[in-house]
Amino acid sequence: MRIETIVLRELAMRLKAPFETSSEVTWNRRVLLVEVGCDGVIGWGEITAAEEPFYNAETTDTAWHIFKDFIVPAVLGKSVQHGAEIQGLLASIRGHQMAKAGLENALWDIEAQQEGIPLARLLGGTQAEIPCGASIGIQESIPALCRKIDTELRAGYQRIKLKIKPGKDLDVIGGVRARYPEINLMVDANSAYALQDLNRLRSFDQYHLTMIEQPLSWDDIYQHAVLQAQLETPICLDECIHTPSHAEAAIQLRACRVINIKLGRVGGHSLARQVHNVCLRNSIPVWCGGMLESGVGRAHNIAMSALPGFVLPGDVSASQRYWHEDIIAPEVEVSDHGTIKIPNLPGLGYAVRRERVEALTVRREHWTTGVRSILPVM
Repeated sequence: MRIETIVLRELAMRLKAPFETSSEVTWNRRVLLVEVGCDGVIGWGEITAAEEPFYNAETTDTAWHIFKDFIVPAVLGKSVQHGAEIQGLLASIRGHQMAKAGLENALWDIEAQQEGIPLARLLGGTQAEIPCGASIGIQESIPALCRKIDTELRAGYQRIKLKIKPGKDLDVIGGVRARYPEINLMVDANSAYALQDLNRLRSFDQYHLTMIEQPLSWDDIYQHAVLQAQLETPICLDECIHTPSHAEAAIQLRACRVINIKLGRVGGHSLARQVHNVCLRNSIPVWCGGMLESGVGRAHNIAMSALPGFVLPGDVSASQRYWHEDIIAPEVEVSDHGTIKIPNLPGLGYAVRRERVEALTVRREHWTTGVRSILPVM
């Protein structure tokens, strides 16, 4: 595969409703799409960085800068046999996993198309359909939250995840558990707590949660080990797992009993598979987290989630949960029993709606071997 053309676009997409975590409220998404051309085949990836540096250090604007000024010069005109080889070409660039993942995942899409097989199968996926959960942001009241939960349960979702933070945690969890005593329920703290909150976190045990996701600092593994030893509820690590060695360290330290794998956070499909394999060898279940992706990022998440270690419902949900109109066809749909079927078509298995993409584009740059152009947005 010779990397002949690269197009980077920023799309302005508005969520159907605001999504609140412990650190931010998101209404408008600045989605970065990567389009790569190799040997006459087009592949698509998504840079899943958020608008602000509150999840990790990357943002929409830092990712654009790194992609334009460092990633493109390192790969344009180069040839690789497999998408996984992109990691070697970008090894000198430290960090910036989401920017790298946008390019690498597009190459995996191309490779799968050239092989004539679904991306999920190329990655080693074994599942024909994947279980899905719904992630619900912080709400203004418990009744409002329960109305949303009712909607998601009626839609078939197999797990409910609640975003929490100090002051909106125990009462919320208790109220939800009282109304739904049997549902698969977890909470996500997005690093909102500290070890000094041990007694408060211990009180979560009474609600029989599936897991508590990343309760402590975003870059910590050791203190999570201290905390996990004193909790009955499993800890799931997210923000602090960037590499296979981080996963290995967390498992050996017993810092968690579950790991969330996000494609952007770990740098693309190659490293995501490696993290998955570490967890599988150690009997640690994994699931796929979400970053409010468009359909392109969602399609890559679906392919990754077909790997055998993804045994817990992930945050990969229907397009219509977030967007009035997505940029892929068909849009992602969830069955009435809470699953998504893995596409059987070559590559991503979904078609990118180019007219829709162009209508949403607010910024774009294009590189062809030996040529760079900034294309006007009409």
